[in-house]
Amino acid sequence: MRLVKRISYGMLPALLLVAGSARSQEKAGGADKRDSVVNKRTVIKSFRDFFNGKVQSSHGLFSIHRTDDKYYFEIPDSLLGREILVTTRLTRVPTDCPKFPGEIVNTKSIAFYKGPSNNLLVKVITHRNWVEPGNAIARAVGDASENPIVTAFDIKAYGPDNNGSVIDVTDYFKNDNAIVGISADSKKRMMLGGLAADRSYIESMHGYPINIEIRATKTFSAGGGGVKSADGEAAAGEGAGEAGALTLGTATSLMLLPAEPMQQRIADPRIGYFTEDYTVFSDEQQKVDTRTFIVRFRMEPRAADMEKYKRGELVEPEKPIVFYTDPAIPKQWRSYVIAGIDAWQKAFEQAGFKHAIIGKEWPENDSSMHLEDARYFVVRYLPSTEENAEGVQVHDPRSGEILQSYVCWHMSLMRMLHDLYMMQAATVDPKARGMKFDDALMGKLIQYAVTHEIGHTLGLAHNMGSSATVPVERLRDKAWVQAHGDCPSVMDYSRFDFVAQPEDRLSEDDLIPRVGAYDKWAIQWGYRYTGIRDIQEEKKMTAGWLTDSLAANPALWYGGPGKNNDPRSQAEDLGDNAMKASAYGLKNLRTVAANLEQWTKEPNDTYGNLEDMYDKLGGQYLRYIHAVIANIGGVYETIQAPDAGQNVYSLVPKAVQRSATAFLNKEVFETPVWALNTQLLNKFRRPGKEEWMEKVQDEALEYALSLGLLHQLEVNERRFGPEHAYTIDEYLTDLEKGIFSELYTHKQPDAYRRFLQKRYIAFLTLILKLQGKVVDPKPGMPDYSSTDIPAIIRSHLTHLEAVVKAALPLTGDSLNKAHLQFLQEETENILAIN
Repeated sequence: MRLVKRISYGMLPALLLVAGSARSQEKAGGADKRDSVVNKRTVIKSFRDFFNGKVQSSHGLFSIHRTDDKYYFEIPDSLLGREILVTTRLTRVPTDCPKFPGEIVNTKSIAFYKGPSNNLLVKVITHRNWVEPGNAIARAVGDASENPIVTAFDIKAYGPDNNGSVIDVTDYFKNDNAIVGISADSKKRMMLGGLAADRSYIESMHGYPINIEIRATKTFSAGGGGVKSADGEAAAGEGAGEAGALTLGTATSLMLLPAEPMQQRIADPRIGYFTEDYTVFSDEQQKVDTRTFIVRFRMEPRAADMEKYKRGELVEPEKPIVFYTDPAIPKQWRSYVIAGIDAWQKAFEQAGFKHAIIGKEWPENDSSMHLEDARYFVVRYLPSTEENAEGVQVHDPRSGEILQSYVCWHMSLMRMLHDLYMMQAATVDPKARGMKFDDALMGKLIQYAVTHEIGHTLGLAHNMGSSATVPVERLRDKAWVQAHGDCPSVMDYSRFDFVAQPEDRLSEDDLIPRVGAYDKWAIQWGYRYTGIRDIQEEKKMTAGWLTDSLAANPALWYGGPGKNNDPRSQAEDLGDNAMKASAYGLKNLRTVAANLEQWTKEPNDTYGNLEDMYDKLGGQYLRYIHAVIANIGGVYETIQAPDAGQNVYSLVPKAVQRSATAFLNKEVFETPVWALNTQLLNKFRRPGKEEWMEKVQDEALEYALSLGLLHQLEVNERRFGPEHAYTIDEYLTDLEKGIFSELYTHKQPDAYRRFLQKRYIAFLTLILKLQGKVVDPKPGMPDYSSTDIPAIIRSHLTHLEAVVKAALPLTGDSLNKAHLQFLQEETENILAIN
């Protein structure tokens, strides 16, 4: 998921705004209102005199007036100082553009103020600091919180009722600028040059009760020869780049932020929501505080139903969340998209609301509705080769209230879903044994993907640790999986139940993730209406909810977005033991490999399918390996309440880490003959090209001997002691016995094993050569020459040299003898130099 740019500030009704804009607002309230004002710079006419009757007007948040090709806003005095969220989306793009119709390319929060020279000033609200009323520090904070004035509009006339200011916005919305233009990051990605004003124009402006929608066509010079695709390759050179210009359609929305912000709910690191924050000052502080609160929709019971809600009855919310399907979505998928949206209804019921989220088809014959109207939430369908989807939300930075939301579904996501499902589930589900799934199966996969992305639009972050709460053997228990699913959270990247075996007879629905116990609990925690107006008091209540519920149900554990040192919090894994789960996964993958030629066969296909899916086989193999390696040097991180008296960090048990090394030695570094089917390879790949098996083995070994991993092992030993930690010496001893097992068994290594043995020495040699230098490209990594790592590596290379020397007389094969002589010379040379 990709979030729009965050604007970090917040607001509570009980707090006093002390930003510099407050003083400007006082001036705005006292502005003179006259039919005609004479100024040194500007003469302001009456509305009637200025337009002279030749005007087309529409009314909404602002009144919009048009004369020929000129557009004017009439800004009511009542809206001066009110914050307005400005978002710009793309509506049309060139071929192969890395951005797609519907994507947000700019977001700002602004406010209008009366200026000193018969003009309206526009300020960007970039940051706010807050103090409680009556605090002496308030003035100092206000003086340090001035928001920038980004533009000024001359007032052309006063409104017909003399309570608003008319400004000419034609050039501002036609041109490129920081507020309604395309952001610098988006321009860079699309390789846009300067705006061509003579080929840019406003298409339309429409007013609605809380928003204004402006559509425009904007033409840019092709900076650098055209846009590039997401992988960095030159893309739209033909037509766009070659013509020296790129033309885009944009839709800019000005949405009024609520006069009274929704009450914040203070974030808790034990549950996964996107967050916003601001800085709080008070006279009682001895340090500056940061208040962090979650991002969510406003969800409140109707006043008439409040007592029912308090009694625990399900009630409909004041304003339900409605998502529409893009008319571009093929009809056979629309019901599945709606089902993916509606899947969250059960979660909201746990929070006390029925019919809280609803999926609907877009009413294609309703001309009053527009896809780019920010009031409507839409699952967009993008003609893209990118195998991805993303749930996006734009929120009120004062409160975290989600105001705009959409899902981008790239068409090629279906290819990713197909490939993953075939690799992980084809042994259990016969319908997965082909290059094109039937509509029912693909529809269910789409439904799962939509459900995940809708979760992001509701404010939920990834919970990559959820799958680790499930015992591996439960994933083969049909009754258990039917009741609980393969993972407690659809917000994990657990994908499909690759642990299940054919004899387990799991159904298609059991293999696909769905909204689980954690998801329902997360919605309950974030959306349950309390009625408590003091957010600190509410914080005590919600924190208590978490403490009690986590103690009662470990499946509610939040493992964060992953990519940390906790092996439980990883993407693409399943179960509480990566070694057991991956072993089951590999068992299934061997069956896929044996049947791949038959399952990929299509009329007139010249083995392109076979080659493609053979490479996908390697990708799935690597996912299993990554899940296992994460356990070596791993540390568990379990956020605790301070009064729990429990450690946050604990070591992955030594036995578990050793089992991970044993898995690598057996399933990766022993030549996986099952994946080297020459009958397949000879059909699509010329000999001489590096096979993915070599890449997989090399990547696994490179990480297994990386400085980062070795350093983590050393740090763990210092923290937890050698009796508990898996030491570097123990680890390298186990790894060496596996990779060089032929030296002890006197068997002859094959070509793949000889490759690995050379690479093992090469990786250790690299560490010794670079000691005392910056040896790791990651910032903040230490100088390893001051650690025990070089000494331990020298010791192991010395031992390895002796073992190789002892094995040489027992080797009769000339090729392997030459191999051992090479290993001996390499170790001797590196030990002599370092």
